[in-house]
Amino acid sequence: MKKTLALLTGGTTGEWVVSVKSAATIAQNLDADKFDVYKIMLTQQGWFYEPADSVKIEVDRNDFSLNIKGRKITFDGVFIAIHGSPGEDGKLQGYFDMIGLPYTTCNALTSAVTMNKGYTKSIVTGIENLHVARSVQVFKNTGYSVEQIKKELKLPYFVKPNNGGSSIGMSKVTHGADLQKAIDKAFKEDDQLLIEEFISGREFTVGVVRLDGKIVALPVTEVETAKEFFDFEAKYTPGVATETTPAPIRTETKSRVAQIAEMVYLKLNCSGVVRIDFILTEDEGDFYFIEINTIPGQTATSFIPQQVAAAGMKLNDFYTKLVKETIG
Repeated sequence: MKKTLALLTGGTTGEWVVSVKSAATIAQNLDADKFDVYKIMLTQQGWFYEPADSVKIEVDRNDFSLNIKGRKITFDGVFIAIHGSPGEDGKLQGYFDMIGLPYTTCNALTSAVTMNKGYTKSIVTGIENLHVARSVQVFKNTGYSVEQIKKELKLPYFVKPNNGGSSIGMSKVTHGADLQKAIDKAFKEDDQLLIEEFISGREFTVGVVRLDGKIVALPVTEVETAKEFFDFEAKYTPGVATETTPAPIRTETKSRVAQIAEMVYLKLNCSGVVRIDFILTEDEGDFYFIEINTIPGQTATSFIPQQVAAAGMKLNDFYTKLVKETIG
């Protein structure tokens, strides 16, 4: 029997552009023999289903249903493809928990906590072989001292919105005199910031997912960019960054990375597919945790589709297993 799925896209942040592209990839690769899929767009104006042949239909938020030409459509579950708020920060998960509808992502608590980079780092600290950069958390509505931050941390720094995504509002600071400007820029995106010491090394990202009841780390991707760091442009402009999947790292490094990534997934009580960004210092040395994305991009050029292919899986099968694991 086919399952009826809502594929939820859009959102209320600048990342909605990426969400729409992610949803297009997912829709294309959800098995039509197994799923009836209704793509629903969430914006500040409302939640709508937009059928090709008629005007958009608003979702009844009492039970997340649709009324199409007098026929009520209810869903077996929701595939959430919204990056940023309200899809990645726990708000939608809390709503779906209240109405008893399963979804493909981490639960409300994990989603909310992992959107905050500072809190996440506190939780993963202590995992064997995992390191975190020294950092300071700054809040807009409480006083902070730029001079004190300079005393506590060594240059260069990364200044980033604590709850942001896609590297929006992020800066690398190489001169102490530029710190205030970077703080002001990040405060335009969020009222909490994380200022952390720059860790020199190679940048990587790895997808982690529970499939067939087992936590699996996908093949790792190495990210190289001519830019100062992997910013929004490097992430979403073809040719700005070089991505190599699987990454050219030693076999023992691969197994150590997989073990750490799986421990992070467990410790943060994740479900669905997540992506962990990290740095390896010098000769594939220490593993430094950067951040976790609980709704990683699924666009045609995104890391997860690349890693699924490198693991020898078809996206179609991957999404089928993901839905089975999270929605049933």
